[in-house]
Amino acid sequence: MENFADRLVRACAEKDSIVVVGIDPRLDLLPSSLVRSALKTHGETLEGAAAAFAEFGRRVIDAVAEFAVAVKPQSAFFEMLGPAGMEALREVIGHAHQAGLLVIADVKRSDIASTAEAYAQGYLGEVKIGSTVLRPWGADAVTVNPYLGSDGLLPFIRCAKEQGGGVFVLVKTSNPSSHELQDLIGAPKRNPARGGAPGRPIYERLGEWVAEHAADLMGASGYSSLGAVVGATYPEQLARLRELMPRNLILIPGYGAQGGAAADVKCALDKNGLGAAVNASRSVIFAWRDETRSAAGGEKRWMDSVRAAARKMRDELNEVRR
Repeated sequence: MENFADRLVRACAEKDSIVVVGIDPRLDLLPSSLVRSALKTHGETLEGAAAAFAEFGRRVIDAVAEFAVAVKPQSAFFEMLGPAGMEALREVIGHAHQAGLLVIADVKRSDIASTAEAYAQGYLGEVKIGSTVLRPWGADAVTVNPYLGSDGLLPFIRCAKEQGGGVFVLVKTSNPSSHELQDLIGAPKRNPARGGAPGRPIYERLGEWVAEHAADLMGASGYSSLGAVVGATYPEQLARLRELMPRNLILIPGYGAQGGAAADVKCALDKNGLGAAVNASRSVIFAWRDETRSAAGGEKRWMDSVRAAARKMRDELNEVRR
């Protein structure tokens, strides 16, 4: 399969967009008519909630497909519903591919040895059952947690290389408490008093590791499918990490509801406005809940609001890409 970085860069160029929409369904926030319909059919069961999640995900995809290059379903919301929820996630991933969108499975997995390989094969790769080869999830890329070290990352990189997939390492996340670990100053390699470099934040060390392994998944586009997750809520750190990771894709969460703005992500883009993709979840998929949109139809026209929010995000980002 074609290198993931090349697929993403091409999609961004063809659609003139760097928008990724996160699909984070929550039953109490979904359109009430959609929930009522699902529960009427399946009862107040996990299967009923999962049916609502699947239908919501499909409709969000239909609403944003013109303006987004990828969707990022958050597996936790689906896993919460057990097997029925996982089936709903499979349906959402399949529908996104039918709509021509890339899928970044936001699973934040990590482990070592054969366990990491199993996670990687499940989400990015193939499983052989007898003489039949199957793709369980078929995601184009996954998010991974680096805090087990390279033992927990290299199996994902190997699988991504074999399957043409992408791996986004959590480097500097958008949440407020990320500084508690990610900003800690690591020990210097040599004593600064003897001429060595001073210690540096852990997120910089992680960025350097990602950059060092970029060649493992380098595409014809000049970008590596080994990418980094760096929040729009930390623009100074984003700029620094782009310096450290010039050839790695950057997935940028924190846009919209978390406070990140278009101007905050410009430093991550190259002269062609490429090399990064920006994710928003709540501000797009729940746009219809915004009181300012209620006069335009509110819940009855919720897909119109989602579509408008995705278009607005695309246009805002494109202003800084020019």
